[in-house]
Amino acid sequence: MSAEGGTKAVVAALMANLGIAVTKFVAFFLTGVSSMLAEAIHSVADSGNQVLLLLGGKKSRKDATPEHPFGYGRERYIYSFIVSIVLFSVGGLFALYEAYHKYHEIHAAHPADSILDSRWWWVPPLVLGVAIVLEGMSFRTAILEAGKIKGSATFPQFIRRAKQPELPVILLEDFAALIGLGLALVAVVLALVTENLYFDVVGTALIGLLLVCVAVILGLETKSLLLGESASDPAQRRIADALAGTAGVERIIHMKTLHLGPEELLVAAKIGVAGGATSEQVADAIDQAERAVRAAEPTAQVIYLEPDIYRSDYVPAERPEPPAPAAH
Repeated sequence: MSAEGGTKAVVAALMANLGIAVTKFVAFFLTGVSSMLAEAIHSVADSGNQVLLLLGGKKSRKDATPEHPFGYGRERYIYSFIVSIVLFSVGGLFALYEAYHKYHEIHAAHPADSILDSRWWWVPPLVLGVAIVLEGMSFRTAILEAGKIKGSATFPQFIRRAKQPELPVILLEDFAALIGLGLALVAVVLALVTENLYFDVVGTALIGLLLVCVAVILGLETKSLLLGESASDPAQRRIADALAGTAGVERIIHMKTLHLGPEELLVAAKIGVAGGATSEQVADAIDQAERAVRAAEPTAQVIYLEPDIYRSDYVPAERPEPPAPAAH
């Protein structure tokens, strides 16, 4: 459900951004408004990002190999991280450069193709208004799809905690796009009303700063997923309850979980068994525990259980220090 919803939101955003990018470029070439160019590049970056998300989803479904025995689930995280880099560089830094370039043009009293002297002055407000409607439709699709899986969490909590990267990425991109479109519309209208092109420069710079901030947030969230996050607290409780409720398992000595991908979880646990249990009884308890865990948490696809006899004075062995380098 979550993967299908994420794909639906990505495709909706891709279709909207492709159409919006074309109209913004036309508006820029007709009027020379720098905020329109910044927004056009923003839409191109977003379109490329959506292609990257779809590509990452496809590659993540490859079968495991001897070289990658846990599969390719994290491909989705890698491509999401690339999205943050594209948004930062192609979107944010380009907009900031365009604002700097436009400022010097105006300051030198040689603004190229000024909207104030163009008979196409009405095009940017019209294009931005249409873009806001289309981007809003894309944002609505992302909100509806996220609402199916986020539960009682707020949207900021969902973005921070979600293991599926597509929906958080689209939510952040669409939110930034709507704010950016609003800034561009205000900047263009003020430039037309006041005949002061510096408003266009300010709008372009604000769009750049917005994209840089969103890219940084997205990069930090994706970095955490790339490093490897544990299962959510509810998922860990379901797994622990399933293990503890298995006949032959006296207690959980310790347990660790790790997301190999958005829908694939590794579970490693040391479980306490009875001191007099036979090897057949221990093996049967492990088999039952694995079935119970998969039934309670379907994403737990890789499970390693180590049986042991619990001792209250048990102290985990310390990791040995690496040997000192030999003196030369």
